[in-house]
Amino acid sequence: MLTERIQKAKDEYVNNKPAISYDRARIWTESYKRTEGQSEMIRRAQAFKDVCEELTVTIFPGELIVGAVGEFRKCGILTPEFSWTWVDKEMDHFSDRVQDPYEMTDEQRQYVRQHIFPYWQGKSLEEAFLAQIPDETATVAVDTGIVDIDSKWRQSVGEITPDYEDCLLKKGFGGIIAECKDKMAQLTLSRPGALKQQDFYRAVILCSEGMITLARRYAQKATEMAAAETDSNRKNELLQIADICSRIPECPPETFQEALQMIWFYQLGGILMENPLSLNPGRFDQYMYPYYQHDKAAGLHDDNSILELIECYWLKLSEWVWTISANTADFFAGYNQFQNLTVGGSGRDGKDATNELSYLALKATAEVKTHQPGLSVRISQKSPRDFVDAVMELVAQGTGFPAIHSDKTGYQMLKNLGYETEDARDWNNCGCVVPHFRKTFEWTSTVNVNFSGAFEYATNGGKSRITGKQMGLPVYQDRQFASYDAVEEAFFTQFDNLIDISVTGTLVAQRLQKEMIPRPYFSALFEDCLEKGKDLVDGGAKYNVGPVLTGIGLAEAANSLAAVKKLVFDDQVCTMAQLLKAMDENWEGYEELQKQAQQAPKYGNDLDYVDDIAQRIANHFYEKTHSYTDIYGSPFTSAFMGISNFIPTGRVIGATACGRKAGEPISEGVSPVAGTDISTPISAMKSCAKLNQDIHSGGTLLNMRLNHDLVSTKRGRSNIASMVQSFFDMGAFHVQFNTLSTKTLLDAQAHPEQYKDLLVRVAGYSTQFVHLSKTLQDSIIRRSVHDGM
Repeated sequence: MLTERIQKAKDEYVNNKPAISYDRARIWTESYKRTEGQSEMIRRAQAFKDVCEELTVTIFPGELIVGAVGEFRKCGILTPEFSWTWVDKEMDHFSDRVQDPYEMTDEQRQYVRQHIFPYWQGKSLEEAFLAQIPDETATVAVDTGIVDIDSKWRQSVGEITPDYEDCLLKKGFGGIIAECKDKMAQLTLSRPGALKQQDFYRAVILCSEGMITLARRYAQKATEMAAAETDSNRKNELLQIADICSRIPECPPETFQEALQMIWFYQLGGILMENPLSLNPGRFDQYMYPYYQHDKAAGLHDDNSILELIECYWLKLSEWVWTISANTADFFAGYNQFQNLTVGGSGRDGKDATNELSYLALKATAEVKTHQPGLSVRISQKSPRDFVDAVMELVAQGTGFPAIHSDKTGYQMLKNLGYETEDARDWNNCGCVVPHFRKTFEWTSTVNVNFSGAFEYATNGGKSRITGKQMGLPVYQDRQFASYDAVEEAFFTQFDNLIDISVTGTLVAQRLQKEMIPRPYFSALFEDCLEKGKDLVDGGAKYNVGPVLTGIGLAEAANSLAAVKKLVFDDQVCTMAQLLKAMDENWEGYEELQKQAQQAPKYGNDLDYVDDIAQRIANHFYEKTHSYTDIYGSPFTSAFMGISNFIPTGRVIGATACGRKAGEPISEGVSPVAGTDISTPISAMKSCAKLNQDIHSGGTLLNMRLNHDLVSTKRGRSNIASMVQSFFDMGAFHVQFNTLSTKTLLDAQAHPEQYKDLLVRVAGYSTQFVHLSKTLQDSIIRRSVHDGM
């Protein structure tokens, strides 16, 4: 049961509309005006410090963990150095945007147009990218839904797991400052590269000083509020907050609340620095466990008060709103920032490391029902049965939490990337479903690649069926195919072209991010960066992993190729010309043929006929992607993760051979096309497990709906747990479940005001159902509901 404090905070979280603050952008812009001519490294660090010194300090009623990105409880910020033109175009209609609307006043819009945006004209990352990307690449890779790199040139990269365990919690920012000063004293400035190293250390010091200053300002604010507080309990809480913030994050923490405040302060700083996607709390139950043990032994807290603190932290993670364009919101719907927090799994020694905090994290998620953090669990045959049972009890709530991952496959994915054994064992999830490690620099969800686009261009001479525009290679324009092999060859020809376009766009974005967006704040928690005097963007991390290309529509593409093979070449139900004409006409007048196409073998039913095609596509995707290297010399990496990208990628694709009509969603991750896995959940899992998942080190995702009756009893939950373990034994990596009934979801569509805190699994994340567009809601409802094993 929620405490009164948490219930009030949750009510604020549920009922408040996301609002935009320009405070950060105002301070950042004024700072940049003062630092013209200095290195970009120093300018970013100084701007960050200025924000820490000037940002409005707000402590909301009842808070125990403090720190806010702006003046609103549910708040987004602007980062014009990354992009501002889309804000200028869209902000007049922020409040009535179809997906992820924001509140913004006329006064705010007038201010940013007069005082902020003019300075950044011609200076933003977005403008540089659009000016430098080759025209032929931009045709396919800018706001098309075919190749989407939007989040890497309109936004910060993010995708960091801070090293709390070895860095911040041990040293504090005071220790990091001392280390940087010591390193600077050892530099010989006449040596090539030393001046750049000096700038790096100075920048880290500026960022660290900024965070210490910001915390002290919160200490002062809490002291002032305590002086005016009439309630003795709240007065004592504010005085304790003041005491903690006077020492944290400068000094290492001693108690659980101090450690929790420190990691939130670091998260807050990361948001203010970059507004990042996927700034991951990492293995929370591991690095926080010593503080839990300390407080329990010292009698400072029991599990109930620890749980309340955890829930305070959950709410802080959920109150920050990621500010993104309408196009990006289509791909990342639901105000989701992908702050992935991982519990369970083995330790660095290979032994199971599940502990009391693992259970409390599950309980906090079950009780508070916030969309953040994105809770992931690692499961193996070594996992305690009680922990697996607790996981299944949370699954039964229907929130889509937690995401369930194979401990073994995650380890193997990192070993395949060259990680040391102990580091590979110590993996956490990044963002959606990406196995990650805290000493890694990586672009995870770099590009969304529309596999159905490759099928469309293969069967339509490289042209879009919807617009008629030439988007792919102008091959097979006569649309004559003598055999199924010729169709598949055309598919892979267009497929390879889309991969090439993806890589080209990524290389432009990588180079510009390196030149324009140094990252001293995040680099401060990388031991290798501090040792080398080398920023993350210069390859300073221990592990530099190549960018991840995410495949969208694997099942849809496999189903379409299978339908061509079945209808045209095996059963000769129709000619290729007839099938192509039916797609050209969006199946209008070809309803009987459409029905036969819909009845062709579908991925997700344990049918080798179509599963073999899916496996060939997936293997080819890995081989082709892995053949490219990025600007650091690292091979590109493949993934099948799912966000809301299956909606906009489907919207731009005409009718497909599997019977799908134009504009309908395609498929996400390694999941079946919604509604086509008509056999058992085990069959769907078998289809998925046939893929060589461990080679796709960017992560793989399986989304499933189960009838709630299957998880409503202890025996049913035990059966699902056994099914998941068997799935992982087959080499799979991930599965997550929606267990809400169709009746509940339809009622939530009709009466959203009654379901404000209803969470659903979209793809690699959960969010409030009422925050999703009707199209996305419908796609979730349309997923097959499995009634039996």
